[in-house]
Amino acid sequence: MTDPVEFSRVVKVETLPRDGLRQKIAANEAERAALAKRYNWDSIHSLEADFLLERSGKGVRVSGEARAKGMQICVVSLEPFPAEVVEAVDVRFAPPSDARRKPQTPEEVIRFDAEDEPDPLIDGAVDIGELAAEFVALGLDPYPRKPDAAFEAPLEEPKDSPFAVLRVVKDGP
Repeated sequence: MTDPVEFSRVVKVETLPRDGLRQKIAANEAERAALAKRYNWDSIHSLEADFLLERSGKGVRVSGEARAKGMQICVVSLEPFPAEVVEAVDVRFAPPSDARRKPQTPEEVIRFDAEDEPDPLIDGAVDIGELAAEFVALGLDPYPRKPDAAFEAPLEEPKDSPFAVLRVVKDGP
């Protein structure tokens, strides 16, 4: 069973024109609310993507940009503050049999300059909505901090601290 997808825009590879297809997509209010919950944002005001889908052998290459604006929750003050994510996208998709080819030689295993293996096509299609949502997630700050937020540690140690005994040993009675 697969998880529900909050923002789905499926494009069948067989319908792609020979010279490619430009797609501009945007999440609606309900989709943005569901994605805000998924990402632990206070709210998402906009989530958009501009993609170019081009045939690539038996598969497709999706390139472009995914963007989101909204209100994140500060990890210090727990207050919402404006945030923006802009992520470049460049992903190849191929039929499942071609997508996960096993390396033939040890050099193929350790090559860092090689292009990523293609992601598998699901039922001959690419969900560019979910792709946009995933790339926005990659661009999120895992510890968002409001620009003027400052953590202030307590100045005095609580009287019932387990370390109070050590202070007596160190400083004397």
